[in-house]
Amino acid sequence: MCIAGGGPAGAVLGLLLARSGVDVVVLEKHADFRRDFRGDTVHPATLQILDELGLIEKFHALPHQKVSTIGVVQEGRRIDIADFRRLKVRYPYMAFVPQWDFLDLITAEAKRYPGFRLLMNTEALGVVRDEGGRVAGLRVRGPQGERQIRSTLVVAADGRHSVIRRDAGFVPTLIGRSLDVIFFKISRRDTDPDEGICVRIGNGKIFGATDRRTYWQMSYETSTGGMEKVRGEGLDKFRADLSELVPFLADRAHEVSSLDQLSPLEARIDRLERWHEPGLLFIGDAAHAMSPVAGFGVNLAVQDAVATSNILTAELLRAQEGRIFDDELLARVRRRRKRAVALSQGLQRATQKFGIDEALDGSGQPPAPKVFEKLGVAQWLMSRVIGLGFRPEHVRTQEKAPEGTVR
Repeated sequence: MCIAGGGPAGAVLGLLLARSGVDVVVLEKHADFRRDFRGDTVHPATLQILDELGLIEKFHALPHQKVSTIGVVQEGRRIDIADFRRLKVRYPYMAFVPQWDFLDLITAEAKRYPGFRLLMNTEALGVVRDEGGRVAGLRVRGPQGERQIRSTLVVAADGRHSVIRRDAGFVPTLIGRSLDVIFFKISRRDTDPDEGICVRIGNGKIFGATDRRTYWQMSYETSTGGMEKVRGEGLDKFRADLSELVPFLADRAHEVSSLDQLSPLEARIDRLERWHEPGLLFIGDAAHAMSPVAGFGVNLAVQDAVATSNILTAELLRAQEGRIFDDELLARVRRRRKRAVALSQGLQRATQKFGIDEALDGSGQPPAPKVFEKLGVAQWLMSRVIGLGFRPEHVRTQEKAPEGTVR
């Protein structure tokens, strides 16, 4: 197999296949994994997968932070919309870890297996087809120039702006109106409140604050075109809005001193109606782009990878023995994952419509958060949906140890 994209979906799938004896190449277009403001929220269901892979102790050895609740501050009061301590799971918390550390852990483990290759600085350019039109590999550009990598199956895990998707002629359907999210950092002090994850709503503005121990990762949610509006109004207005809504950061608002410190993301929600064609499969954001709401992106990507491995590993091992790969199995991956994706995106759309949009129009305080204060079952349900997802996956494949024994 050849996997385009070394993000969570591609890296985890590469590990799962390699540990079962499948020869796999993972392509990553950058020289390393270090990029700010990438998804770094690891939910209880993903922690369980790491446990099943025997990696949970190594994961917990990484610099990380555990957060058990997600809250909203509205009219000066905090309302917890999720509390993972209410779940009967082994890991009742979300863990925040820099995505580059997570990917380094996964790929280092994968490199223990002789069939795994990670090609950094290698960009996928498009698909290669055989005489019958079946996808038979990828055209890539790397340190040695352009070349082809032939494979039984190509998995496109190259993100929401997938090059493979565009080259193969797959067009995603827009599910929800786009939203702009602007990320930035503010230093943290020991006297700051212990908020974990908290969204602050008021005066037609939304600021999110995530405690990263030494700094606050901040988000500013706006309608589409929000970055242009910030440029037009100027940083003084931006800092004033931040100080008003997050008053304990008022004395540090000046740390946002340049527009270059603001990193915008178009939070587009879309998905492919068809995830595959003969020889090609899409997973992760390449198949279904998520907004940052509830941090579903990384965890759905990992769940996609586990489902793909569970369904395809045996067939890929047979293909390595010279048998013809059964492309009909690719449809099973989509059938397995499509409902969980649709429900997750539906939840994000509802959150935007009844929470974010109402907060941004400035007409008043959205009523949605108060539901979680009045109805305990709503908080439990949200905790379960965010923490475990709509269809949690589990590792079903055997490990073929590097020395050749199966365990």
